[in-house]
Amino acid sequence: MSLKVMEGAEALTFVGNEVGILISHGFTGTTQSIRPLAEAYAKAGYTVCAPRLKGHGTTPEEMEATQYEDWIESVEEGLEWLRGRCDILFVTGLSMGGTLTLYLAEKYQDIQGVIPINAAIDIPAMADLDGVTERFQDAIGSDIKQEGVRELTYDRTPVLSMKELNKLMTIVQEKLTGIRCPILVFVSDEDHVVPPNNSEVIFEKVFSEQKEIVRLENSYHVATLDQDQDLIIERSLEFFERYVNTK
Repeated sequence: MSLKVMEGAEALTFVGNEVGILISHGFTGTTQSIRPLAEAYAKAGYTVCAPRLKGHGTTPEEMEATQYEDWIESVEEGLEWLRGRCDILFVTGLSMGGTLTLYLAEKYQDIQGVIPINAAIDIPAMADLDGVTERFQDAIGSDIKQEGVRELTYDRTPVLSMKELNKLMTIVQEKLTGIRCPILVFVSDEDHVVPPNNSEVIFEKVFSEQKEIVRLENSYHVATLDQDQDLIIERSLEFFERYVNTK
């Protein structure tokens, strides 16, 4: 029996032109966190897919039963949906969503560009979980600087899921040198979930000839809902426009 999806956590799709953009939300989060980007890209005429990652947007218990391969499958299904409608593909994502889109950028050579936003490849706070006996830990979502803004996310974090995230981050970190497509890295100067040096390592290790890093001075981890939201939208739209004609 499938569980009810939280209101606001549903997958998002917008059919537009022949340029497709995949957007992935993050660990324990939902599409609510990246809806502003999806709507802005759709308004600009692009075809957009923001999948709901398996185990997300329902209950922590359902997430606990998923593995990192399920999250990869979720974004790959979204990419296939776009391939059926588009000739040019870009991928972007927040936090673990950025991690997943880096995975895609290395695996699929038809991806024209990737935009990780506070992407995770190494979170020391999650590194040593072997001795952890509790099933759930405190929530990690809604790290937002702007007052009055909340992220739709789980109120508990499954420890088994944290272990799966560690596996995914290790795989992606080892594949960074295989990324050749243009990349635009967004990183918050202050992030209480993913250390900002994650983005710096990503920027240094990818083999992309065209790469840029943009620092977000007025946002915490969930920058897509924070005070740099407009900057992210503006710079990413410029990125799409710049590289859409170089395929």
